[in-house]
Amino acid sequence: WGLVCPAETPEAQACGLVKKLALMCYITDGTPSEPIIDFMIQRNMEVLEEFEPQVTPNATKVFVNGVWVGTHREPSHLVNTMATLRRRNMISHEVGLIRDIREREFKIFTDTGRVCRPLFLVDNHPKSENAGSLVLNKEHLRKLEQDKELPPDKDPDERRERYFGWDGLVRSGVVESVDAEVEETIMIVMTPEDLEISKQLQAGYAMPEETSDPNKRVRSILSRRAHTWTHCEIYPSMILGVCDSIIPFPDHNQWARNTLSLPWANKPW
Repeated sequence: WGLVCPAETPEAQACGLVKKLALMCYITDGTPSEPIIDFMIQRNMEVLEEFEPQVTPNATKVFVNGVWVGTHREPSHLVNTMATLRRRNMISHEVGLIRDIREREFKIFTDTGRVCRPLFLVDNHPKSENAGSLVLNKEHLRKLEQDKELPPDKDPDERRERYFGWDGLVRSGVVESVDAEVEETIMIVMTPEDLEISKQLQAGYAMPEETSDPNKRVRSILSRRAHTWTHCEIYPSMILGVCDSIIPFPDHNQWARNTLSLPWANKPW
């Protein structure tokens, strides 16, 4: 979901051989793993050579790029620390953090070749005034608006320092990159409007049925049991590829028509 285009990616005999990336997907470049391992050792991670299963049978295994490097007795603290460092841009935003509570495993991926896509982050800190809402706020939007006022003939170095842009959103922890394995451990809401509706449902408010607009967007059914959302889609149509996105109003066509027309659009005439 969201990594390859569901319409452009071929089926039948070419299934699995050709994959068309979605609009906002990218391939990771990779970062060194040694600094992360050294940091976790300083945060009370026991290296594999010193691990004694009889002493700490319930310790959580720590894997880095598929290699078992050690164990930790307080995995919640370690996971929260690593996630905070990534959101503060102290480690690369491409680093994948996956905690499997049932198997007592904490996996970290820093390698190349992983397909990632960006998502808005939801503030779930219990002491935050913005808890349950997007980390994105009016201050970030104001900085993005100020980017339009920068003169084009400005010095490149000074322009780079004052420019906020997409990198500013990543540095501020507003946007987070997730890969396929991280996506299995998070809760994603489709739109910010759905996030607000979910908050109202959890507060006990009953949402009225709106039937006046026949052209309104079909929303997913939100459950009261979904207590916590961790991420939000940037825009629903970002699951599509390049050729699929240039079709006018593809959501108003029959899906079979889109699927049939895309192979012809991809041919190098």
